[in-house]
Amino acid sequence: MSSLLKLSQVEAYIQQFHILHDINFEVPKGEVTVLLGRNGAGKTTTLRTIMGLNPVSKGSIVFKDEEISNQKPHLIANKGIGYVPEDQGIFGDLTVGENLRVAMKREDQETTERLEWILDLFPDLKKFWKKPGGQLSGGQKQMLAISRAYVNENDLLLIDEPSKGLAPIVVEKVMETILQMKEKTTILLVEQNFLMASKIGDRFYIIDDGQTVHNGLMGELKQDKALMKKYLGVS
Repeated sequence: MSSLLKLSQVEAYIQQFHILHDINFEVPKGEVTVLLGRNGAGKTTTLRTIMGLNPVSKGSIVFKDEEISNQKPHLIANKGIGYVPEDQGIFGDLTVGENLRVAMKREDQETTERLEWILDLFPDLKKFWKKPGGQLSGGQKQMLAISRAYVNENDLLLIDEPSKGLAPIVVEKVMETILQMKEKTTILLVEQNFLMASKIGDRFYIIDDGQTVHNGLMGELKQDKALMKKYLGVS
C-alpha cells in the first residue's frame, strides 16, 4: 500500500480544548478513504489540522514523504492538497466564473481541460457562470466548492461533509461526481451519510472522541452491524 498521506499520533487543541487526542491513519494513493464517527468526534478538526488551519500540538503529518505539520495553509495547498470545507468556502459576491478563476493556481492547458471536465459534470455551473455564488442553491454551491478544489492539479482532495443539507437527488449527483474524480485523484472524505460513504469509500477509519478507534476495508464495515451501531449509531 503506497500512502500519500500519513498521520501518526496527532494531537490538536482548539483554544484550551483538547480536541484530537491520538489520530492515526494512512491515505493510499488512488483510493477514497473515509473518516467516520459521530458529530463532534473530531473529523472536521482532523481535516483542518492537515491543512494547517489548526496547529498540531503533538505527532506527525506526512504528505508525499514530507513532514507538513504546522506549515502555513497556503504552503500546504501549494504542495498539492485541495480542500472543500464543511461550509463550502465560496465567495458569495463573486460569480461562478470568478470563484473558479480565483481558485486557479495557473491558467494553462491542463487547468483549462480540468475546468472543462468539471463543467461537463456540473452543467449548472456552466449555465450560471455569471451568477453570484451566494445566489446559487445549496447543491450548486457544493458543486462549485468541489470544482474549486478540483480545478488545480492536486494529488489529494479533502472533502468535508459534501452531502450535508442536500436533497437526495443532489446527493446522488455529488456521489457520482466523487466516484468519477476517484479515477483521477486521491480523496479523503468526511461524510455522515453512511449510505453515500459506503458506496464511495475503499477503506475507512472511525474517529471517536478525538481518537482513531477502528479501521479496515469498507466492505468489512458494511457487514459489521455491531461496530456500526456502537460508533456510528447506524442500525
